[in-house]
Amino acid sequence: MTSDHRHLPAGAGADGAYDLDIGPERAGWTYSSLRVVTLRPGAAHTFDAGDSEWIVLPLAGGCTVTTTGDGGGEMTFELNGRDSVFTAVTDFAYVPRDARTTLTSPGGGRFALAGARCERALPARHVPASAVPVELRGTGSCSRQVNNFAAADVFACERLIAVEVLTPGGNWSSYPPHKHDEHHAGEESELEEIYYFEIAAAPGGEAGLGYQRVSPSREKGTDVLAEVRTGDAVLIPDGWHGPSIAAPGHAMYYLNVMAGPGPGREWLIRDHPAHAWIRSTWPGQDPDPRLPLYEAP
Repeated sequence: MTSDHRHLPAGAGADGAYDLDIGPERAGWTYSSLRVVTLRPGAAHTFDAGDSEWIVLPLAGGCTVTTTGDGGGEMTFELNGRDSVFTAVTDFAYVPRDARTTLTSPGGGRFALAGARCERALPARHVPASAVPVELRGTGSCSRQVNNFAAADVFACERLIAVEVLTPGGNWSSYPPHKHDEHHAGEESELEEIYYFEIAAAPGGEAGLGYQRVSPSREKGTDVLAEVRTGDAVLIPDGWHGPSIAAPGHAMYYLNVMAGPGPGREWLIRDHPAHAWIRSTWPGQDPDPRLPLYEAP
């Protein structure tokens, strides 16, 4: 497949303190960013928000977030976090643009920083895990779980949209393939998107894998068929994305980070016309009984 530069295997996107560092300049777009940082027990990491708003999302472990609040004063949030993305919903913190933020993790951990360039500085906030809506989408082998922690209609941001998706082993998610690379009022929103993957190990500890497809929606558009493993990322500036395929025996997690230039912050998608019919088969089927993998406390 072409567009190989859109798939970043684990380590390929590392930079400085970050295991993964994707910003507008590196991605070749305008808004969306994602960083992943690992902290040893007792370690700290400080970053400047710059012209972007950020969400601090624990992937494994917890941390203290100290950031600039309204009027320039400091605000501190304690994030309980979780053991892993496969065990629990997590609380999170929102950091406004132009703030300086420090993460400190007494027990160590791994943390995602999901960001989007924006114009306004909204208030810094902490959201408990109990306030995160957990949704089941699809049925049968298309069943998946969505943790809508920063969905457009759930949590207020200027431009950032972010959700977590968990797909049981053997299932397809991001299906039917869909796109959001053009603005059509009320029908489709223009959003740049990052997929960040983690794959559950087998009971014996063997590492897992999955597959991600992005097919062109325009001439010379994004065209990716990637084998993905824990720590991989796929950049989607355009194209029909899906399916995301979880190998049998290995649940798949991905973090979706989106932002775009639209006048409103909304997630509107257009299904691939050759595959949209699959939605009509869902009402007569039950969701995968393995779901939800967990619920918000």
